[in-house]
Amino acid sequence: MNTKSSTGPGLKQKALHELREMVVLTLYLAFFFCALATYRMLLLREFHVESLTYAFALINALIVAKVIMIGELAKVGKRHESKPLLVSAIWKAVITGLLVLLFHFAEEIIKHLLHGGDVAGAFREVRIDDLLGRSLVVFCTFVTLFGFREFRRVLGEEKFQAMLFGSGEAGKSDPPTQR
Repeated sequence: MNTKSSTGPGLKQKALHELREMVVLTLYLAFFFCALATYRMLLLREFHVESLTYAFALINALIVAKVIMIGELAKVGKRHESKPLLVSAIWKAVITGLLVLLFHFAEEIIKHLLHGGDVAGAFREVRIDDLLGRSLVVFCTFVTLFGFREFRRVLGEEKFQAMLFGSGEAGKSDPPTQR
């Protein structure tokens, strides 16, 4: 008797699903964070492209993807899933954006402490305008991200994939009615 199929997906399937989610989130965020890094370099006329700038953007994408996954595991934003998708997506973007902002504050404090400073000095030297500006861009990125994730949640994985990437299943659904 196979108890694995009666109790749901096995550990290997769950791990593969989590890995796939992590890769997709990281790639999505890396695209935006690298674009933001490029924009910042151009805006500040820093034409000497440093690979570290992009490395930090990629590391940041990986960490923020993990923050999102932890937030989903903790069921952050679940109470608004019965509301319209736009409300649910914006709510999740706000909550996750705040989590990421807190993460960035902690990151800045840790950097300051590693360079021999103290916590009070870290708060004085944190560029709040820079953090809030980045948080605004991240929030806008999150609205789109959570919008797609909410569509996926409501439609189901297979139908969402078929609609997004195209397959025979997407064409079999009834076309929308015209008014």
